[in-house]
Amino acid sequence: MYKAKKIIRKPGCTNPKSTLEIAKIYLTGVKNDGFYTKEAVHDFVRKGNIVRIDIGPSYPKLIDAISSRGEKYVRSEPNDTPNDNLFRLPRV
Repeated sequence: MYKAKKIIRKPGCTNPKSTLEIAKIYLTGVKNDGFYTKEAVHDFVRKGNIVRIDIGPSYPKLIDAISSRGEKYVRSEPNDTPNDNLFRLPRV
């Protein structure tokens, strides 16, 4: 199973509640565990790979998205939390 474990925000992050502000995501279960750009994770998920956020008990899935400016990113599937579950992961 592929899991998202940590995030790195963009330098000078101005809107900590926008997943567009995430620069990299740490993935495990892939060939080389480590940090991957949000664009690379977007492409990985878009190809049909299921990545779950390492937040139990629900382990929400990542969903690929594209901003109005054409920027690739990922977000978590909607649930009852007010903020995206990616922000519940440790930050580096």
